[in-house]
Amino acid sequence: MCVGDNGIQLTVYFDGACPRCVKDRDNYLKLAGSKAKQVYWFDITGQEQVLLALGIDPIKALTELHVKTSDGRILSELDAYIELMLRVSLLRPLAYLIGLPLLKPMLARYYHYLVTRRLKRTGRWPH
Repeated sequence: MCVGDNGIQLTVYFDGACPRCVKDRDNYLKLAGSKAKQVYWFDITGQEQVLLALGIDPIKALTELHVKTSDGRILSELDAYIELMLRVSLLRPLAYLIGLPLLKPMLARYYHYLVTRRLKRTGRWPH
């Protein structure tokens, strides 16, 4: 599915093989309500060639959330989360909070720590 088709405004490239990621997606869909249909969730599992064609490193896609906006920009890591959360009224304050210059670098390190730990624990660490 292309961004912009059928009202889609954001494509999220997520790890569908990660139970926590799937649960986070489901929670987002509940919070988003009717706006959920503006977001297309693309499971990156086994989609290395598609990711490469989009200019997304498959290892980075596994270790960082990526989104593609309707204007074609690819955002990753916390910028991707911020873009996603800004679309939901209940999550908007959190998006602004994690984007604060003093918090964002600390949260990025913690995020990478958690992702690395999850991938190592499940035997999917690519390094």
